[in-house]
Amino acid sequence: MKFSFWPQPTQNFDTMQQLGQHVEKTGWDGIWLADHFMPNAEDTSAPWPEAWVTLSALAMNIPRIRLGTLVTGNTYRHPAVLAKMAATLDHISGGRVVLGIGSGWQENEHEKYGIPFYDVSERLKRLGEACHIIQSLFTNDLTSYSGEFYQLVEAPLEPKPVQSPLPLLIGGGGERVTLKLAAQYANEWNVWGSVETLIHKMKVLDQHCESQQRDPADIHRTAVALLFLSEDQKFLDKMRSRTLAQPAIIGNANEVRDIIGEYHAAGVDELIIPDFTMGTGNTAQKRDTLDSFLNQAAVGFR
Repeated sequence: MKFSFWPQPTQNFDTMQQLGQHVEKTGWDGIWLADHFMPNAEDTSAPWPEAWVTLSALAMNIPRIRLGTLVTGNTYRHPAVLAKMAATLDHISGGRVVLGIGSGWQENEHEKYGIPFYDVSERLKRLGEACHIIQSLFTNDLTSYSGEFYQLVEAPLEPKPVQSPLPLLIGGGGERVTLKLAAQYANEWNVWGSVETLIHKMKVLDQHCESQQRDPADIHRTAVALLFLSEDQKFLDKMRSRTLAQPAIIGNANEVRDIIGEYHAAGVDELIIPDFTMGTGNTAQKRDTLDSFLNQAAVGFR
């Protein structure tokens, strides 16, 4: 089982680099960044560095672990441009990039930057066309494509990625369309979810794989959950009593180890841990929590 790190996207580059170098040295497997431009809130003033530029810089100073986006909004860039970006970063990093992509959902950044948002159906259709284009550009000498939304005429992509294939990760849990697209195109798949959610979603993904005549084992399954790791029982009880915005892993080291075991038994290949709940602006506290997770809770699964 792999364990990867997702730094809070509002942190400055120096902090991201320090945390990234720490997780690499201590045995983590990857680092993921959110491809957004601003908070999903009324107050959008928090600093938010661009994800792909940040990953390029991190690649030069973090030489071992995988680098990916959770996930790139397809609406933000033409898929041919995105494919060129990912292939270039794959060369910069020595073949460590995962291109995470989704249909796009955060309306405020579309509105404020003047990016067309479209309705859900069109965003998903665009995502399907984009996945087809990206895979073709990665593998074929020239790509011509005439779709409803994108058109390419004998388009090259050189140099090709170092990896063959460069992994395409599709993020999202929509059961009718997104998981079908994952079964059709993805090398990897990601969703926020509890163990119960993952068990259900993966059954649906497997059904789509069957309809696509694809081996479900070919898709690397990744999950994200917030982490509240502590030996303070009062704090843990308080967190369990709250209604949290996202699924969360809550417990002491032994309890978290049991929960990791449940994710593993459910078929999760990689668990991605954000630092969002580990103390604002306190990198030492974050490093300590990350170390406790990997060295105590994740023991036996690495």
